[in-house]
Amino acid sequence: MRSGFLLSTILLLAFSFAKAQEIETVVVDEVVAQVNEGVVTLSRVKREIKQAIDALVREGKSPEEAKREIESRQGEIIANIINDELFLQKAKELGLDSDIEAQINQRLLQIMKEQNIRSIETLREEMRRIGIDMDELRQAWRKQLSRDLVLQREVDAKVYWGFTSREIKDYYEKNKQKFIKPETVSLSEIFLSFAGKNEEVVKQKAKQLVARIRAGEDFVKVALENSERPNVQQTKGKLQTYRIDELDEKFAKPIKATKVGDVTEPIVLDEGVIILRVDERTEASKESYFDEDEVRRAMLFERAPEERKKYMASLRRDSYIKIAESYRPVVAPILFEEERKQRN
Repeated sequence: MRSGFLLSTILLLAFSFAKAQEIETVVVDEVVAQVNEGVVTLSRVKREIKQAIDALVREGKSPEEAKREIESRQGEIIANIINDELFLQKAKELGLDSDIEAQINQRLLQIMKEQNIRSIETLREEMRRIGIDMDELRQAWRKQLSRDLVLQREVDAKVYWGFTSREIKDYYEKNKQKFIKPETVSLSEIFLSFAGKNEEVVKQKAKQLVARIRAGEDFVKVALENSERPNVQQTKGKLQTYRIDELDEKFAKPIKATKVGDVTEPIVLDEGVIILRVDERTEASKESYFDEDEVRRAMLFERAPEERKKYMASLRRDSYIKIAESYRPVVAPILFEEERKQRN
């Protein structure tokens, strides 16, 4: 049971890659592209193609279908690898490496806490046993975080703070319907994990806890005695305040049907069962309200996609990128698509 839950935990954190099942006895490598001082090798491309195929197979496609789909996208995959390399280099240039490594380590510690694993080597072995290579996982997270942090610092922050007071006020006046105060709820939780347990037994226990709370038992006491969140002793099950319109339907629907002070029926997730208590509810307002941060965020949401594309184009333009002749016809049109649009 632990293996299944460990896999779902890693997937929930955003990335998991299956370890290759076949190892080539002879590896002939070549440089597919040079990116500044770094290189993209054929073995790296093959590894990422294998990972992408495995991901589609996990989603339900046959190995043959997955292979055809991914191999038809070879140019896109190589272009993405080149962009990833640019972000990794830029993150290092900006001094973000230590922050990225700290976040990666924190994710692994979170998995260890949830799985009650006491050492990193034990976690590595558990991952290896279910086909996950920890080093590949760390690299996947490193690429994701490099992209996210570079874009947040170099694009989003500059766009967010770049709006003038006049622009903010004008945007608000023209878009007042976007700033009607939404319905919000403050929540507390009790979480029961499936890890190493019979799932039906866990579901039955959750139903019993709901019955006990509705019969008058103190929610916090029940949470402290039963919830399996690592920080429950500090939080006492308390979560934050959420906008109803931003919640996943699996949560929003039962929450809407629950009165303040009551708890939902058990909500079954991939990794366990959650019981939510509605601590407070604020009804949506019919009138718009001005909040500078909310207006800036709305403006950023609209402006960021285009500004990120422009930044990526400039990052490529200011870099030395040389694609091997045999790959250039399938890679260059995809990699430099935005630059062509800007010229036109």
